[in-house]
Amino acid sequence: MKKKVYVVPHSHWDREWYFSIEDSNTLLSENMEFLMGYLSAHAEFPTYCFDGQYSLIDEFTKYAPEKRDELKELIATNRIQVGPWYTQCDTLLIQTESIIRNLLLGQQGAKRYGKSMSVGYLPDIFGQNAYLPAIFNGFGLQSCVLQRGIYNEQLAKDLTFDWVSPNGEKILTNNLFYGYGPGKFLNVDQKYVHETLLPILNRLSEKTAPGNPILLPAGGDQVLVRTMFPQTVDDLNDMDLPYEFVLSDYESFMAATKNITETELIGELLASQKSRIHHTIRSQRVDIKLLNSKVEEKIYKQLEPLGVLHSQLGGKYPQTWINTALTLLFDAHAHDSIGGCNSDETNQTIINRLHKAERIIDDYINILKKQIARAITQSNGTVVVFNLLPKAIKKLLNVVVFTHEAQVSLESRTGEKLPQSMINQSYLSGGKQVKVTADGEQEVELPGYYRSEIAVEVTFAGFGYQQLQIVECPEIDCLLDIKTTEIENEFYRISLTSGKLNLVRKADGQTKVDWLKFENTTDGGDSYDYSPSENGQLTNNDSFELVETKQADMLSQLKVVTTVAAAPDLAHATQLTEKITIETLIELRHGSDIIQVTHTVLNEVKDHRVRVVFAGENADGFSFGDQGYSLQQRAINNPHLANWKDEGFAEAPQPIFPLERFVSVNEVQGNVTLLTKGLKEYEATAESLALTLYRSVGLLGRDNLAWRPGRASGINNKIVETPDAQMQGELIFDYGYRWHEGTIDIEDSYRAAERFATSQISYQVQTLNSFEERVDRFELPQPENMKELPKIKNLLTIQENLFFAAFKQAEEGKQSILRVFNPTVQSIAIQAPLRNQQLITLAEKQLDNTFVELKSKDFASIYVDF
Repeated sequence: MKKKVYVVPHSHWDREWYFSIEDSNTLLSENMEFLMGYLSAHAEFPTYCFDGQYSLIDEFTKYAPEKRDELKELIATNRIQVGPWYTQCDTLLIQTESIIRNLLLGQQGAKRYGKSMSVGYLPDIFGQNAYLPAIFNGFGLQSCVLQRGIYNEQLAKDLTFDWVSPNGEKILTNNLFYGYGPGKFLNVDQKYVHETLLPILNRLSEKTAPGNPILLPAGGDQVLVRTMFPQTVDDLNDMDLPYEFVLSDYESFMAATKNITETELIGELLASQKSRIHHTIRSQRVDIKLLNSKVEEKIYKQLEPLGVLHSQLGGKYPQTWINTALTLLFDAHAHDSIGGCNSDETNQTIINRLHKAERIIDDYINILKKQIARAITQSNGTVVVFNLLPKAIKKLLNVVVFTHEAQVSLESRTGEKLPQSMINQSYLSGGKQVKVTADGEQEVELPGYYRSEIAVEVTFAGFGYQQLQIVECPEIDCLLDIKTTEIENEFYRISLTSGKLNLVRKADGQTKVDWLKFENTTDGGDSYDYSPSENGQLTNNDSFELVETKQADMLSQLKVVTTVAAAPDLAHATQLTEKITIETLIELRHGSDIIQVTHTVLNEVKDHRVRVVFAGENADGFSFGDQGYSLQQRAINNPHLANWKDEGFAEAPQPIFPLERFVSVNEVQGNVTLLTKGLKEYEATAESLALTLYRSVGLLGRDNLAWRPGRASGINNKIVETPDAQMQGELIFDYGYRWHEGTIDIEDSYRAAERFATSQISYQVQTLNSFEERVDRFELPQPENMKELPKIKNLLTIQENLFFAAFKQAEEGKQSILRVFNPTVQSIAIQAPLRNQQLITLAEKQLDNTFVELKSKDFASIYVDF
């Protein structure tokens, strides 16, 4: 009996890369129109997969609106398959919430055109997020097809397996062993059939269980439909071959496939044996990663929950504008785009796109805060502080106020003086106002005023807001210079001694001498991968020198500076003639066990990588990076690393890993957690934990790297220089460091990550300064149903052992949706007010059951009734 081969014609459509989005869209217009015309005229060509991303439909119909109805007919009748993605995102460089929203908008968009593909399609992204099986299940997807991240030994018997999320959910999955293009040039030429096609099919047959068909993807990057395929398949079937060929699609193939061998793969897939993973792409064009993370935090941790609050108080939820910002964000999340492995022109477009999304988000944060605050008070002597985390929390907030007087402080609404310190204060000119009089226009000098930034400790009962009073106070504590080389709070003491930074943990007196240092190495790689240079040298920083120390009741700061010797570029790798200057600000805050660190780097050299390295002896041989809704345990030594070339790996399996928000390690003297906002790459060793700050490279592709033999990734027949990727100029990096006794406490670590997020914001009703907030200077109407609000409001408080993922309004209807998760190894019984609330899917469809328990490493989406 002949083995059945499903030939799946498709286009893999990179939205942008070494070419621009405009290049892509003009080509898309021509290709899509040709495809539509051909399919409409040729019923023998059953279906065509257009890369599983709906954004291409959005782009095409933008320029060809007259084709919309014809395209709808082709999609609804399964002739063209699109979705479930909006864009095919890199699932390891963005927040898990972005993966969910990408699928939500992609699937809904595709269904508006008649049908969304029911396969979780991952043909080319650089490694797979551990929670994709559960996320795909949440959208009702039936199966998954993916390429990268799997060891050969894991699928020795069959390329079909059950992929299992950390929470136990699974999805039937097939591995594209030869990638997405082995059938791209399918034809009946005897030489091709016997020297190319049959060897491929025979190898695939060996790796396919007897009862399962073979998948032969027949497409490639930006390819035009192969109009000869129906005849080619017929001709192949007329030949005396041991295979029966069917021109089909991924859905049909997966429907005919079973997990006969009962193989399961659990969690993230990061193997680089068969396909390149590009482990160090996570530090390429770090400016894009940092900006993306900033935008994600603003939309998921601020604007969306603020919109929920606003709508519950009588206003509106800005759904259309939020989705506009999201689609801009998702356009930056395609695997090449967020990877930064693009031309300089394309990377600049990505940055502009992210800035555009950020401006929309900032505008609506400003508008919603202002409308709520105006409904609470008409007085200039008040500030409204918002807690957009639906949990009780006490936190030191930075609040900006504008006053005529310099001597100001903040009190609670009841007149209680709050713990606070003045961080900085500046006097600003009032400027001039033009007044129209009977004698013409006259300029009037306005009185000056003070801008004060105050760190104030505020206690919130839960999701909501409260009003603070601005009062005159001559005795406010201020952050002032002090003559010392040491700072401390309840948890730590940090000192500069003999040019080294030393850290003391007060709980038990443990000390880290030479706590952190910088490491610089010459980078002989490209936009995809770091590569150690044959002639390059590893250098560490010189002694730290004190810049200043500042102290106040609520916080203290230590600022130091150092330099690192470096070669000017790859061509002069042996000549350490240059210096990289790094200024470091370390801040300790009252009540916080997170040390806040800011590095300002002046980068004037090329072709190198800079990491910050923290001393600490690893206790168990693992690191624990957060991803999705749990920690991923990763060995600090990969057993394949010693013989990776002999084993035929596509690239060296370096134990350099991605993180979503934080990484933790168990050390001999406790446990350490690094909390980041956009820094995405770390390496844990037996002696240290290294966080990559940035890579500086100048080429899109380079052949034969030390850790990646063979051709350049991407295009290998053209050199694309990327001078902007050398990251010249000033670079700023922020993160948090936490050092506790004992081993990692998962719940405690995630609680620290919640505190580290910016979920608390403020707004002052004032007329002195109209430029602090983005659109404050313009007139703004007040919602009719939002006129008089109480001075304090708490709408929701959830239990401490549940963790917040998202708070939004449903895409259809007015219900508020809360997404929470449980990263621990124990199930959680749900308490009021969430107990018995209605559970829904990620696709926002109602389930039959209500919320009573959350399993280990699981998540849930619920409708919330306030």
